[in-house]
Amino acid sequence: MKSKTMEKHRASSPSKLSCGVITLSDSKYEDSKKGENTDESGELIIQTIEEKYSLDSYCIIPDEVKLLLSAIEKMIDKKIDVIFTTGGTGIGSRDITIETLTPLFEKELTGFGEIFRRETYHTLGSGAILSRATAGVYRKTLIFAMPGSPNAVKLGLSIIIDELNHLVKHLKE
Repeated sequence: MKSKTMEKHRASSPSKLSCGVITLSDSKYEDSKKGENTDESGELIIQTIEEKYSLDSYCIIPDEVKLLLSAIEKMIDKKIDVIFTTGGTGIGSRDITIETLTPLFEKELTGFGEIFRRETYHTLGSGAILSRATAGVYRKTLIFAMPGSPNAVKLGLSIIIDELNHLVKHLKE
């Protein structure tokens, strides 16, 4: 069932959005320093963004808290509306994305992670419990944290890409 109010909000949402992508991966960072681009997940996000919105910032960083915080602050200072991160969401010792982002969030969008895990469960079964995908708001900027696998990125984007304008509309009110 469609909501008339939601459709009205979507219709009045901004059509232009500024987006940024941060890939967290020690190995992809090392590859990028050698001039090699092995960031398939980051590229998927970029391609999807550029179909509808503007990509205004992209970086590959190692799994380091200070570098992630710095990249986020730089993007927000550039007036990025939506930041997508990929990688560093697992349970390994170098996976720092969730622990870094969650304390920053002024508001958490728990629905994103819930839907992501539900859809992952339909595909992978109980392995979905490994997913810690999340989203939230920090300094009037939406941040979506997705796993590093290309399939996970495709799933995450399918959940949010058509709703971004609507989310940013409410965020900027």
